[in-house]
Amino acid sequence: MSSATIPCLIVEDEPLAQARLARYVERHSLLELRGTVASAHEALDFVRAEQVGLVFLDIGLGGMSGIELLETARLDAAVVLTTAHHEFALRAFDLQVADYLVKPFTFDRFAQAVDRARSLLPERGSASDRRLFFVKSGTRLERVMLRDLLYISGEDDYRCLHTTRKRLLTLETFGELEQRLPPELFCRVHKSYMVAIDRIESVERDRVVIGPAVIPVSETYRARFLSLIDRRRR
Repeated sequence: MSSATIPCLIVEDEPLAQARLARYVERHSLLELRGTVASAHEALDFVRAEQVGLVFLDIGLGGMSGIELLETARLDAAVVLTTAHHEFALRAFDLQVADYLVKPFTFDRFAQAVDRARSLLPERGSASDRRLFFVKSGTRLERVMLRDLLYISGEDDYRCLHTTRKRLLTLETFGELEQRLPPELFCRVHKSYMVAIDRIESVERDRVVIGPAVIPVSETYRARFLSLIDRRRR
């Protein structure tokens, strides 16, 4: 596979719509079709086993719908929803999909959706393309998706990883975690805190806000932190 192609999955239970989408994918020079499945459960199994960058997801699937799938599980890929109906568009964009294609759609409209999805994907070969890492928590190795990680706090002898799904305690030090996380995405802001830059909602001189958490920024780490923030403003 060329490093410029995007591996994709089609989730569609109508044979004609499935075949049309497959032709569009094969026609697009930046896409590589990795698989085609007909249900939400098959889609979940597929993305857990294979690396997929883009999912074309039908809403009207038998059993669990495409909307229900996005409401109950996180697909570690950009998602373009496909449907014969307009009424789900508002809910779809609440779920942060890349685009919403109403059937029947043309190849030009399909290509436009691919362009929008590409803008959400990390640059190939960059540190941000690392999607997950494993952290030792007790006797287990726990998988952490980078885009789920909000911040890390120090709690006595432990570091607590606060994610969108759960909290994990580990004996790994901040220094060890800093070496394993992409430095352009995660930054130490205090002796007891490390934050995900993309998850910050607001910044003041001596604190940042991530969801309900108000996290202090100490003088020791302020210069590098503000430098990272400044780069994002340019």
